[in-house]
Amino acid sequence: MRVLYFTRDYTPHDHRFLTALADSEHTVSFLRLERRGMQREDRPIPAAVQQIHWYGGDRPARWQEGLRLVSSLRQVLRRVQPDVVHAGSVQTAAFLTAAAGFHPLVSMSWGSDLLKDADRSRAWRWATQFTLRRTDVLVGDCQAVADRAAEFGFPRERMVLFPWGVDLTRFSPGEAPAQRARMGWEDAFVLLSLRAWEPLYGVDVVVRAFCRAAREVPELRLVLLGGGSQAAELRRLLEQAGMTERVWFGGQVSNAHLAEFYRLADVYVSAAYSDGSSVSLMEALACGRPSVVTDIPSNAEWVQTGEHGWRFPAGDAEALAAVMVRAAQDRAALARMRSATRRLAEERADWKKNFQKLLAAYDLAVQTQAKRRAER
Repeated sequence: MRVLYFTRDYTPHDHRFLTALADSEHTVSFLRLERRGMQREDRPIPAAVQQIHWYGGDRPARWQEGLRLVSSLRQVLRRVQPDVVHAGSVQTAAFLTAAAGFHPLVSMSWGSDLLKDADRSRAWRWATQFTLRRTDVLVGDCQAVADRAAEFGFPRERMVLFPWGVDLTRFSPGEAPAQRARMGWEDAFVLLSLRAWEPLYGVDVVVRAFCRAAREVPELRLVLLGGGSQAAELRRLLEQAGMTERVWFGGQVSNAHLAEFYRLADVYVSAAYSDGSSVSLMEALACGRPSVVTDIPSNAEWVQTGEHGWRFPAGDAEALAAVMVRAAQDRAALARMRSATRRLAEERADWKKNFQKLLAAYDLAVQTQAKRRAER
C-alpha cells in the first residue's frame, strides 16, 4: 500500500510514526505542511521514506494561502497516487486533504485539535465539521477524543482508538543518574515538569504550586525542561518567591536522554488544561514514576489517585501544592505506586503493539472507500 503521511510540522511524534511506517510493508511518502519556529526534532527522516517537496513545508502556513496549498496538494496526489492519506491535525493537514477531495482519508487527531481548537471560533468549528464529514477513518488516542468526534456526528464504527504508546525498552525503571548526586540532590524530593511553557500546559501553575509547597517541605526540588513564551513569567515567579536556587532549568532535551530525567525525578507533574493520552505521561509511567496530573478525562484514563499518582483540578495551584506536599511526605505510597505505573504502561502503552492499530485503520479506510464505490 502507498501511504502519504501528511502532518502539520515535523516533531518527535512524527519521526516515531514515520520510522515505524518505514519498517512496515508499505511504501511511505512524507508531506510537511509548515515549519514553525524552532524545530523540535533534529533526527533525519528515515531513509526509506520519500519526502515530497511542494508549495508548503518551509514556512508557517497561512489561511490566506489555502487555495494555493490545496492546488499544490492535488498535484502531489496525482504524482504520488497514494492508496491512503494519513493526515493530521484535523483542522490543518486533514482539512486540506478533505478540501482536495481525496479518499480514503485517515484523519489523525492530535488531541487538542478536537478537545480545544474545535471551539476556538466559528471558522475552526466549521473546518472541523468539514473535515470530519469527509474523513473515512478517524484515529484518536483517547476516549475523550472519540466522544468529542461523536458530538460532531462522526460514527464510532469508523473510529480507531489507541494511545500512541512509548518504547518500553528505552523508557524503563532504573537507578537515578549520577547527575542527581552532582547537583547535590541526593536527599531531595524531585519533581519533573517537561511540558511546553505555554498557557495550555499550565507550567505557571506548577511553578506557583512548587513555590507554595517548598516553603512547607524544604527538600522539594523542581526540574523544568523545555521552554516557551512564559519563560520570563516563570522566572519572575521563582525569583519573587526566592526559589530559583531550588529549580534546575534543563532546556530542550533530546529524546535519547529523556529517560534519564524521568529516573532522576521522584514524581512527574503536568498541569495541562487539555490533553489526549499524553506521551510524556506514558513515558513517566513506563519509567515507574508516579504522576501528578490535572483531573481531565484523558488523564483519568491513566492515573487513578492513590494507585498511579494523584489528580488535581486544572488551574488550582493550591490543590497542586497540597498534592506535592503529600507525595513528598508519603514515600511508602510512592514505593507501592512504582510497580503499578510500570505494569499499566506494559498493559496499555506499548508502542510496538499499539502501532498495529494504525495499520488496521489504513485497511479499514480502504475497505470503507471500496464499499462506497460498490454502492454507487
